[in-house]
Amino acid sequence: MKARTTPNASIEKTEKGYLMKIPAGDSSAYRFAQIDDYFGLPRKKFPHHSLTLSLRARVSSLAIPGTWGFGVWNDPFGMSLGFGANRFRLPILPNAAWFFGASQENYLSFSDKPAQGFLAQSFCSPKFHPSLIPAGLVLPFSPKTTRHMLSKVVLEDSSVLEVDVTQWHVYKLEWSSNRVVWYVDEAPVFESPISPHPPLGLVIWIDNQYAAFDPKGKVAFGVLEGNEEWMEIEDLVVQNI
Repeated sequence: MKARTTPNASIEKTEKGYLMKIPAGDSSAYRFAQIDDYFGLPRKKFPHHSLTLSLRARVSSLAIPGTWGFGVWNDPFGMSLGFGANRFRLPILPNAAWFFGASQENYLSFSDKPAQGFLAQSFCSPKFHPSLIPAGLVLPFSPKTTRHMLSKVVLEDSSVLEVDVTQWHVYKLEWSSNRVVWYVDEAPVFESPISPHPPLGLVIWIDNQYAAFDPKGKVAFGVLEGNEEWMEIEDLVVQNI
């Protein structure tokens, strides 16, 4: 696992896990703290094809400006656009399954699924699709058309979870080739047949970034002003299945 932060953010090792903090700041700078197991790898060498992830977690606020969460993904945005500044990779369509905290500025959905709050969420996309070429060409001119095209290519599912995330809870994610199941405190809270294509990398993060593809056709990315925020995790267990 690799720990990475922007300046003045921190990741502290605790007795049972990690305390990840981002500092207070305005909307002029990106702030993140992230732990992952794919840093420096090409996507084809990301380590997971299916897994069970479990951990205990709590966060500083019910409404953290930006995003936070834990799960698996293919780092689709490639550059610093999207939950962690990685080495350059060409953007691709998303494959992900995670517990995802998204402030109200976010709207990560192409087909009007729940896209704000604390979510169980998954995306399944082909590695290549003919629609990607025209979608890339029209994006600067017609976001609404692009969003409609992507909704035909990207399969997605999500559910809002009614959980007090400022209190300790046990979270578990079971990802296999034909389904994803989310658990909170050992109880299943959501199950979906939308299972992302491997290989994927494990990511645990907190940041002040947002991304929105809203139903009106607006596409927006940026960073948000906020107070100091943190996420604490314990008892992290990852098992490939």
